[in-house]
Amino acid sequence: MPRPDVSGERREQILDAAMRVFAERGLHETRMDDIAERSGLSKGALYLYYKSKDAIIAALLRQFFKLEMRDLQRLREGDGSVSDRLLAYTRQVAIEMERIMAVASLAWEFYAIAARQKVVREYFKAYFAEFRSVLAALIQSGIDRGEFRPVSAEQAAITLTGLYEGLALLAVVDATAAPWSQQAETSLQLLLDGLRTRLP
Repeated sequence: MPRPDVSGERREQILDAAMRVFAERGLHETRMDDIAERSGLSKGALYLYYKSKDAIIAALLRQFFKLEMRDLQRLREGDGSVSDRLLAYTRQVAIEMERIMAVASLAWEFYAIAARQKVVREYFKAYFAEFRSVLAALIQSGIDRGEFRPVSAEQAAITLTGLYEGLALLAVVDATAAPWSQQAETSLQLLLDGLRTRLP
């Protein structure tokens, strides 16, 4: 009888362990031994799935961005006004932020790596280009249907991206001063007030 394929489960197990160790020790200080120990696997088993720490970091980035884009694509394809869909998306992101807050500082280590390594920087660049493209298309649909004023959808998408990323940074630095769930929705409402068509 063939043995069940547990490779997907093992990869998730390793990535979950790596994320927690990275958050505790930092990317630079973490060793493959630390990840193997936290995952409950032998070092040999760990290397069967990921050949290096850099491979694990790349896999974590892919996983994170894949989930983000999935949620954003659902937003684009949803029903209701663009304003309502953006608010729903922001609330979903807030839930995710609460879930990952213990390891949120890890994202800023990724940014630090991106500043030094072109490969990681290009990865971020491609992700944010796709993120902005989906947001711009959504905002443009709001303009086309008369919900929003005729502004540059691309510039509005950049502003919204900056809003999300900036609030995420504030939440990591001082979560009490800028509670994400509350501030993100308030900030989005302010942006939407500026975008909405003003009736005479």
